[in-house]
Amino acid sequence: MYNLLNSDHFVLFGHSFKNNISFSLFGKQFVIYYYAIAIVTGIIACTLVARAMMKKRGLKTDLLIDLLIGIIPLAIIGARLWYVLFDIKSFLGYGSFWKDFVKMISIRDGGLAIYGGVIGGALGIIIVCKIHKVNMFKVLDIGATLLPLGQAIGRWGNFFNQEVYGQTITNPTWQFFPIAVEIDTSGAIVWHQALFFYESFLNILAFIGLYIFFFKRKGTTNGYSVALYFISYGLIRAILENFRESQYNLPLFGISGLKIQAMVLVSIGLIIAGVVILICLLQYDKKNKVKITDEGEV
Repeated sequence: MYNLLNSDHFVLFGHSFKNNISFSLFGKQFVIYYYAIAIVTGIIACTLVARAMMKKRGLKTDLLIDLLIGIIPLAIIGARLWYVLFDIKSFLGYGSFWKDFVKMISIRDGGLAIYGGVIGGALGIIIVCKIHKVNMFKVLDIGATLLPLGQAIGRWGNFFNQEVYGQTITNPTWQFFPIAVEIDTSGAIVWHQALFFYESFLNILAFIGLYIFFFKRKGTTNGYSVALYFISYGLIRAILENFRESQYNLPLFGISGLKIQAMVLVSIGLIIAGVVILICLLQYDKKNKVKITDEGEV
């Protein structure tokens, strides 16, 4: 993601709008960007839905606050670390180790990657569950179900930041939202594929499917939601990544010239991992002769 905190406008109906809300507090000017609002809205939505899901799994809702404290900072660290590692050459050569390090941690200059955020968030869940002696696989299933909802809302931050869009659309017939989005390129409005919306819409569908599965599935074996998330989101990214403008395709650990985008490779790996986990879970249930009735697992 580019310029998380400093983007200054977005384009709507051919007009540029300021990408911030400014207000004064104690004599100082504060700026809140719409991107931040999108991210926080996603977190709030997931938190509200999580309460019902935790009750479904027999977990105390008091655990939710501790989970947020563990997940949010580690997700940010993971998202930044992933971005830096995959484009490491861009963060080296600024004169000294300290200057390179400052560049790496300066998220105000942009650069967060969702896969790193997912790993960091999962680590936060594991740590909190270990501390509270809670079955972490139960919580990971809840997190996997909620992730597409948060991602769907958060993707609108890309609209406000005028980023992560697809190829140019020159045919006027298709120059309308949600097919296309207006991007201000050097003062000229150019229509591009509304890639952020495509992913947002597909993430909503993934969330609905996972949410229904979570509440309808009989049995207590954990991990199915994680496997299905890996498969569904991996498919979404593996397909959509091919349409991104090249400037938003991360290289593979700084290696340029690859014929396939790094995130496509990662997405394929995620799909394979999801399939393997799903097969293992099915084999586990079969081996243990899990019988499902209307009352649950016996």
